[in-house]
Amino acid sequence: MDDEVIIHPSFFIIKSYHVQESQMDEKRLKLKPKTYAMLLCSVVFMIVYNYSAWHVSKLQKVPSFVFDFEKYIPFLPWTIIPYMTSVLFFCSIFFFCNTKEQLKVLTQRMLFVTIVAGICFLLFPLKFSLQKPQVSNSIFGYSFQFLTTFDSPFNQAPSLHIVYAFIFWSVFRNLKKWKIFLMIWLVAIGISTLTTYQHHLIDVVTGTILAHISFLFFPYQKNNFLYRNFQVANFYFLLAWIIVSIFLLIYKFSNEYWLILLWPALVMILTGYHYQKNNIHFLKDNNGNIPLYKTIFYYPYLFIYWIFWKFLRKNKKPLEIITNIYISSKPDKNDLQDFEINKNTFVYDLSAEIEENSEIKQKSTYYSVSFLDIGMLDLDQTKKLVTKITENYLHLPKDGKILIHCTMGYTRSSVIGILVMKNILSLPLNQAITNMKVLNKNAVIHSYIYDFLKKF
Repeated sequence: MDDEVIIHPSFFIIKSYHVQESQMDEKRLKLKPKTYAMLLCSVVFMIVYNYSAWHVSKLQKVPSFVFDFEKYIPFLPWTIIPYMTSVLFFCSIFFFCNTKEQLKVLTQRMLFVTIVAGICFLLFPLKFSLQKPQVSNSIFGYSFQFLTTFDSPFNQAPSLHIVYAFIFWSVFRNLKKWKIFLMIWLVAIGISTLTTYQHHLIDVVTGTILAHISFLFFPYQKNNFLYRNFQVANFYFLLAWIIVSIFLLIYKFSNEYWLILLWPALVMILTGYHYQKNNIHFLKDNNGNIPLYKTIFYYPYLFIYWIFWKFLRKNKKPLEIITNIYISSKPDKNDLQDFEINKNTFVYDLSAEIEENSEIKQKSTYYSVSFLDIGMLDLDQTKKLVTKITENYLHLPKDGKILIHCTMGYTRSSVIGILVMKNILSLPLNQAITNMKVLNKNAVIHSYIYDFLKKF
């Protein structure tokens, strides 16, 4: 359903990704629950929207929040057409849901964003401030007259047109036909909020933030490991748009140093994009090296991870889970003082976001096998890795040993350690998980990890 909206600074670039659902989820919904959901969300919207508009209209003074550069945004009368079609999408979106979970998550998101937006309208009332030019075209003129009658100049931030456009796409992206057309149309709806002079830029940004909050609060297929990357990506997208909003506020009130904040925002957006693509090599190459240009560009991301690694990592010293097989976080030189390394030491680096200790690379037999942190583990890649570790273990020299490590020492090294124990010791999966939890008190096995491990 959701969790696959890719957001770039040009407002919206959308990506679709299909994951096969279970047979139970494939059951088609009947018309009645879809109709009930549509009526419920419509009634809540009308109550919240109309009450907040009425309440704010009674206030003596309602401020506006507009940036100086917004006066250069062109007024395009024809964009009233996509703007008004948002109502059609609102009424029809529920009937495109094919499973109970799709309908449930869609309804939860729609109700959540409507109520939260209504609270924002009441607590932070704003009014659109730019004067609309006269519209000479009769068709467009009638449309704007209709809009003036039934729409409110209040209820600005967050823009529900923006929020709903994201949520609409979370359903439309599963369609086999008309998907590209609908994607373009939703982008046009987003742009039209500005070009019809209905919303200011701050409304668009806050609407985007609210949409991603709803994706995080109400994830689709929460425990399905195949959707995990999209849930993580939404966190990065949300963080990016929060940074953008901070930069806009700094620009609004100081005009100093504001451009620098676009850099980390862009880094967060691209990181979210790479998570959606499961691009495990967006930083490190096959040899575990991060090129200089990536080090420079992704510095905000790399620096944050270095801070986490420096102060929050666990299992600093290698922990033996089977004779001569160890797991740990990414070790530094001090962590390896009592762990002799030579060319008969096989090191499997699972980190995708931070480079290996140079001493380990030089002295050991080093393999870089990247997995994205707290993300999806690829089945085929994992099977090949576990098989390779097992083969190396069976042919270890007398002074040989194997070290498996990730960055922080919580999940990735524990998961591969579980599967290696299961494979080498011929253990049932549940027993291997139990053994890991006993040996590694810091192991973090999320619900989506259990779903992943069941595939083995």
